[in-house]
Amino acid sequence: MNIILLGPPGAGKGTQAHRLVAERGMIQLSTGDMLRAARTSGTDMGNRVAAVMDAGQLVTDEIVIGLIAEQLDTVSGAGFIFDGFPRTLAQADALGTLLESKGAVLDAVVEMQVDDEALVSRITGRYTCGDCGEGYHDSFKVPAVEGKCDKCGAEGSFKRRADDNEDALRTRLMAYYKDTSPLIGYYYAKDKLKRIDGLGEIDEVAGRISGALDG
Repeated sequence: MNIILLGPPGAGKGTQAHRLVAERGMIQLSTGDMLRAARTSGTDMGNRVAAVMDAGQLVTDEIVIGLIAEQLDTVSGAGFIFDGFPRTLAQADALGTLLESKGAVLDAVVEMQVDDEALVSRITGRYTCGDCGEGYHDSFKVPAVEGKCDKCGAEGSFKRRADDNEDALRTRLMAYYKDTSPLIGYYYAKDKLKRIDGLGEIDEVAGRISGALDG
């Protein structure tokens, strides 16, 4: 089963993708992770990525599709989760063409719906362990021992993203609504869209996603 998790920044797409990887054996294809890995890989594609990023330019859709194509050819699992791609209608068309060329299909697009004000609260309160990457939140998930990571035991290593503030988030939300939200209508027209409430505990949201995929 190949799926897209769709939703605004902070909706919890990454968290839920990790759950699907652990529980269903799916492969998460994060464009950010792929670009970072490609940049240091030394391959022809990696050198192209490095040249573009070092020049301060945006990586083209062609390059991202090329990276995804490499993953589809070399990685196997119980389906793929596309994370951070597509972001535009042009990218959605390109992904559809790529999957068709590989004899694959897109099974579902899960839209995680979250209220904007709830997103602001969720994002501005989150932080991670600088050693292992475990995620925390000021309100929803605090370490059992203050200042100490529950997972790896590191002390004093917590960090917050520089853009996890209200002004930056509202800018990112505007970009999402402008460029990515048209995908909702695009995939609805293709009968691929499944909407779920993205608010709630992680387990609750995971259950809604499973119901949408298995229903």
